[in-house]
Amino acid sequence: MKLQIGVKALIKNKDGEYLFLRRVEAMDTESTPHLDIPGGRIEVDEPLEQALAREIREETGLSLLAVHKLLAAQDIFVNAKNVRVVRLTYVAKAEGKVVLSNEHSDYAWLTIENAMQANLDPYVREVLAMIDSV
Repeated sequence: MKLQIGVKALIKNKDGEYLFLRRVEAMDTESTPHLDIPGGRIEVDEPLEQALAREIREETGLSLLAVHKLLAAQDIFVNAKNVRVVRLTYVAKAEGKVVLSNEHSDYAWLTIENAMQANLDPYVREVLAMIDSV
């Protein structure tokens, strides 16, 4: 089984809403693409915060300003691909105008309550369910 480390960011705006992205294509087990948060896999010898900044920039065009706290560490097994992903999700602050990569078709700034009503990535839903207030 291959081990990968992933970093994700829950980016909050000045209105108290968080950035969610819609993937272009649905994952293998879904009929429609779900909402996710920016992030991805780290590269070999890449520090976590540097990887998070790179992924945010690549997926959204935003610049990472600060990482406020680690929200969750998740152990994700993708048996169909023989992959284990350790995903670290942070609360972060970023600036700039959202410009999506070709991996995403749309974005929305949502409150936690509104996001929980949407078709969310199940691992993002799990993190949001743990939050009392971010």
